[in-house]
Amino acid sequence: MIFMFAIEQEYDELDMAIRMFQNTMMRCRYSSIPVVTAPQGLTLGGGCEMNLHADKVCAAAETYIGLVELGVGLIPGGGGTKEFVLRASDELHNDEPETNTLKERFLAIATAKVATSAAEAFDMGILRKGKDEIVMNVNRRISVAKKSVIELFDAGYTMPIKRNDIKVLGRSALGALYAGINGMQRGNYATEHDALVAKKLAYVMCGGDLSEAQQVSEQYLLDLEREAFLSLCGERKTLERIQSVLKTGKLLRN
Repeated sequence: MIFMFAIEQEYDELDMAIRMFQNTMMRCRYSSIPVVTAPQGLTLGGGCEMNLHADKVCAAAETYIGLVELGVGLIPGGGGTKEFVLRASDELHNDEPETNTLKERFLAIATAKVATSAAEAFDMGILRKGKDEIVMNVNRRISVAKKSVIELFDAGYTMPIKRNDIKVLGRSALGALYAGINGMQRGNYATEHDALVAKKLAYVMCGGDLSEAQQVSEQYLLDLEREAFLSLCGERKTLERIQSVLKTGKLLRN
């Protein structure tokens, strides 16, 4: 659908589609009832974003989860980029460089890394220790998720408060990430288009071209994310990559 809108340059339709997807993911997060997901197998892109916004994830051990949009020349556009920035902000420690945490989150998206199991998803920060759980018996996934919903409700679940305190690092981190991207391109580890997409991702994850670190809202990051997604939909090489995946199932390095 996105490919058709992009080819026909229906940018208003595309903007509405991405906005609706973002709003759906935010409804998963900000709902009057608990939202629990039960993924299994390939859980990529939008599927991963839904799990990132749930109150709890009851994942099968065989869950291959990750944000893979960079492979087709896009960035995660359904709140995935925003959520990684939010989690990096929550993980900042006073005794280490602030860019370290953000860099790890950036690389997970920029290299389209996929967890090879639910256990690895915890290490990657997609699943949260103490909140999410692994269900070893695939057939019990749904019943465990149902039980979790009832437990959350009985514990007096209330809708979370929307976040306005996400720390973004602005130009200081943006310069460091741009330098790393240029190094990858010069070393022939990334094509020119890979570098372009990675720079758009870095721009969103640093909160844009801010002169200093500051706190922003989730909606601010969602708007940046959507703008970057739409601009990449207008890139010929991105459309070639999407077409290649749709036609042959193979990623194109252009």
